[in-house]
Amino acid sequence: MQHYHYIFTGTGLSTLMTVREMIRSGKFKNNSILLLDQDAKKNNDRTWCLWEEEASFPDLIHQQWPKALFKNDVLEKEMDLSPYSYFMLKGLDFYKDTFELISKEPNITFLQQKVIDFEELGAHCLVKTETQSFTCDRIINAIYNPEIAKNQSPFPLLQQHFIGWFIKSKEAVFSDNCATFMDFSVAQKGNTRFMYVLPFSSNEALIEYTLFSKDLLEKGEYENAIKDYIEQLGISEYEIIEKEHGNIPMTCYPFWKHNSKNVINIGSAGGWTKASTGFTFKNTIKKSKLLVSFLTNEKDFRGFHQKDRFWFYDLLLLDILDKHNEKGGAIFSSLFQKGKASLIFKFLDEETSVWEDLQVIWKCPKGLFIKALLKRIL
Repeated sequence: MQHYHYIFTGTGLSTLMTVREMIRSGKFKNNSILLLDQDAKKNNDRTWCLWEEEASFPDLIHQQWPKALFKNDVLEKEMDLSPYSYFMLKGLDFYKDTFELISKEPNITFLQQKVIDFEELGAHCLVKTETQSFTCDRIINAIYNPEIAKNQSPFPLLQQHFIGWFIKSKEAVFSDNCATFMDFSVAQKGNTRFMYVLPFSSNEALIEYTLFSKDLLEKGEYENAIKDYIEQLGISEYEIIEKEHGNIPMTCYPFWKHNSKNVINIGSAGGWTKASTGFTFKNTIKKSKLLVSFLTNEKDFRGFHQKDRFWFYDLLLLDILDKHNEKGGAIFSSLFQKGKASLIFKFLDEETSVWEDLQVIWKCPKGLFIKALLKRIL
């Protein structure tokens, strides 16, 4: 039975980002590392977006926007994002670049196999796939088990679910320097629903129908909403170049409590997704750096995660959306109508001071958050 120092179960964003950071550090060349996943990552299965002052992966940027639009029934606000830009990366570009880096490291092996079980057995850990078993010193797990968050009640579980169409239209209706971050002018139907538009030229864009809610919709409901929105934009003729869909868990459930001395959960499985927005890429950059630093200095994975005040802010928002899902549009509208975009994005990146936190929080509907706070305290 082959033994490794580290085995990664699952090769999603969190694994690949962590492995990149391990390679960059130069401190793991003498450690054998195995990556296991049933998916070879040969398809463009997703796009990622993030706001940064300077792009962390400049060679992989597919598009960037210096401005963003926020819209609801009564407000249409175009925001200068300076000092940030809004960047987009394609999943396949990131996969190709990362696996090219991995191919140059003789101590790292990738096997396309489905993991069916893993466990810690005292002095070592065991990982089983459908065809083989391996042992290792430490397991870094990125396989998300949705049942963990579903089968509990203290922490609300919502989904950020969406379908997006990449279209090319006959009419030139898009402004290619301005992304539509949230358009709440669409019918809410008792939920938090918005359109998200990333233009690539005057007649090419990704148009995505997105919800923050508990339950998924039938495929046709997403696609009919996209068709209606395209018509409202004044587009009469278009072709669909590509489609994407996704479902991101939004919860403050403490996944890190399932870490053991030699097994750690990362990515969505470890609570790395930003609970209040579903954004993953920027959080994963930060968490992967922290994890690699931890690997070089600490031995017990149970000491890796620490809760902070931003976790509690997210929890209050999810408490509200869990009971009053129709309030999402009003909450985000209060932020963007009165607030400065750069400060809001800094807050969502969890990089603000307490004083800056208060400047953002006090723009939210106070009654909703005070009630949520009191309920948590009591």
